[in-house]
Amino acid sequence: MTKTGAILLTAVLAATAGASATAAADVAGVFSQGRTHLAVVGGTGYAFDDSYFVLGVGASYYLLNGLNVGIYAETWTGGDVGINKVTPSMQYVFYQVPHVQPYLGVFYRRTFIEGLQDLDSTGGRAGVYFAAGRNTLIGVGAVYESYLDCDKATYSSCADTYPELSFTVAF
Repeated sequence: MTKTGAILLTAVLAATAGASATAAADVAGVFSQGRTHLAVVGGTGYAFDDSYFVLGVGASYYLLNGLNVGIYAETWTGGDVGINKVTPSMQYVFYQVPHVQPYLGVFYRRTFIEGLQDLDSTGGRAGVYFAAGRNTLIGVGAVYESYLDCDKATYSSCADTYPELSFTVAF
């Protein structure tokens, strides 16, 4: 997109679906099989020479200890061009690592842009989670996103790299 960027803060609520807890699940903690993470995203973004307020929601489910699949939706408001995004994703958290938990993920994104053809992208993310309390984590990472079938006449860049920050409360 044309000089895009976003500074987003993601608040994640992690819950266990069901009461079955195994020793392996206890070791994986908030990243254990059967956990569901609900996310609220807020921040600012920049596209088409405009600043935007970004608001989103999402959910991910841990299929296995450390491995989740998720779906997220965002809306960008306040600029001349309306933007909405839908993002299915997959991520693995290396919960076995002591002190910090590195993560790697991939995603596909469909961006709906008012007055323009929809834009598809794929990307990856990497970062680490730090314990900030007994049931609280802070995540810091980076995202690389590549736009597919990107028209250089419309968009000044067909790829973006940007930071991500998350705050997780497990219950």
